[in-house]
Amino acid sequence: MKKYMLLLAFIFTTITFAQTITSKKEDASPEQYALLEKVNKFYPDITLNKTVTNFYADGNIIDTHQEFDLANSKFSSYKIGIEPDNKKLLFEYVSDETGKVWGDVTLFKGNALRTTFSEKNNEISVALNGKSVYLKKLK
Repeated sequence: MKKYMLLLAFIFTTITFAQTITSKKEDASPEQYALLEKVNKFYPDITLNKTVTNFYADGNIIDTHQEFDLANSKFSSYKIGIEPDNKKLLFEYVSDETGKVWGDVTLFKGNALRTTFSEKNNEISVALNGKSVYLKKLK
């Protein structure tokens, strides 16, 4: 009996996690673009772009990324991701000038709260609506 229960549990677990994930390059939805505009307004280093790649699982957006042509830019890497609820944007970029910088911007009660980690400067910073509220240099 125990073997049958384990077999059934395995089968149902496998079926539950068997999702088809697809990606589609398309224009940002109005909600995604509103997030990008608000973030870019306060943090211009986060690039504003209308084209995104949405990742779908069973018809629902599970992740969104933006791709950039880095050929004529100062960046060797530049990535932006948008969470499915369109309230949080993740970013990571690398350049000779800044080194690796990454973090997120979260919309909270109409405000844009940014947390940034800078590898080259060895610091953590927090900003609210474009104004620094906390800066910590790490040893």
